[in-house]
Amino acid sequence: MPYSTVLEHPHPLQPKLGVIEGFFGKGWSWYARRRYAQWLPRHGYGFYIYAPKEDACLRKQWHSPWSEATLHELKLLAAECRANGLAFGIGLSPMGAHHDYAHQRPLLEAKVRLIDDELAPDILAVLFDDMKSDTPDLAACQLTIAHDIASWTRAPRLLLCPSYYSTDPILEKVFGPMPQGYLTELGLHLDPNFDIFWTGPKVMSKSYPSDHLAQVTDWLKRKPFLWDNYPVNDGSKSSAFLNLSAFEDRPARLAQELSGHAVNPMKQAALSTIPLATLPMSYRLGDHYHPDKAFHASVQSSCGPQLAPLIEEDLALMQAVGLNQLTPEQHQQLQTRYQAYRGQVCADEILGWLAGEYQFDPDCLTD
Repeated sequence: MPYSTVLEHPHPLQPKLGVIEGFFGKGWSWYARRRYAQWLPRHGYGFYIYAPKEDACLRKQWHSPWSEATLHELKLLAAECRANGLAFGIGLSPMGAHHDYAHQRPLLEAKVRLIDDELAPDILAVLFDDMKSDTPDLAACQLTIAHDIASWTRAPRLLLCPSYYSTDPILEKVFGPMPQGYLTELGLHLDPNFDIFWTGPKVMSKSYPSDHLAQVTDWLKRKPFLWDNYPVNDGSKSSAFLNLSAFEDRPARLAQELSGHAVNPMKQAALSTIPLATLPMSYRLGDHYHPDKAFHASVQSSCGPQLAPLIEEDLALMQAVGLNQLTPEQHQQLQTRYQAYRGQVCADEILGWLAGEYQFDPDCLTD
């Protein structure tokens, strides 16, 4: 089957696919987000969740309202999503709410009702990731918060990201030991209307073995909703790379083992479309999927016939060698090659990457 026409032949077990803008550092522009609202449904995706870590009004200052300018942009984005048949979501991280929750509760209710009244999201994600687990009754506190939010919101779909969203030891190293029975308590008592995010065996998982997902399903008492951290590049090491290759090791069987699949993209919005376009191909083609062919078709579509061959030639330098290991000669070669295409958004993002414009945010602790 030609890769250019693969989307005309949907796989019968295709999961709910979407994008969550959930990375650290500078988020996408509002223009890029509205473009994604048009691009995603044309390429096999059904939802977009706005949850950039840079938006303090969703995280450390969650109790504060957005500025009028930001709220206006969010309304335009939500409208653009709906106009294109794309579900629009908001990711809220009520950081610290479990401390003195009796005082925080009315503030949280006000924020949830503000989100509902102004944006009416199709999806509301309650995100407890990347928070210190400094209370032994963490699960009970988060269950109370999640169930309160569920009682306040009119959002038809609910998601929750636990504080421990992977079996990766890095989480306990950074955020402290996981309270005993944390995942099983969440799974047993969380309202079944919530799906639960999971990143896999690692925070940055390369594959998702069936036995691992079966174990997680048993813990959570529901199939996990995958938070896929490819191609995101917001960490201290990963920010030096452009992850452009096609998705690999996402076999079609995952559709039977997951309740959904959300992709966390790169800081570079236009370049992210290169790998993003290949994930639906992997699901739809199953055993007939070939990552190299998928990458070739996608880069041609995303970047055009002149720029695409250059990116294919330079893929190893950008994705395997990385910015910090380029020789001065290689750096100059890349700069010269893409300078000739300045004004094309993919070339501009490569040039910005070469210039160090996508810096690491030290708040990102899980690279």
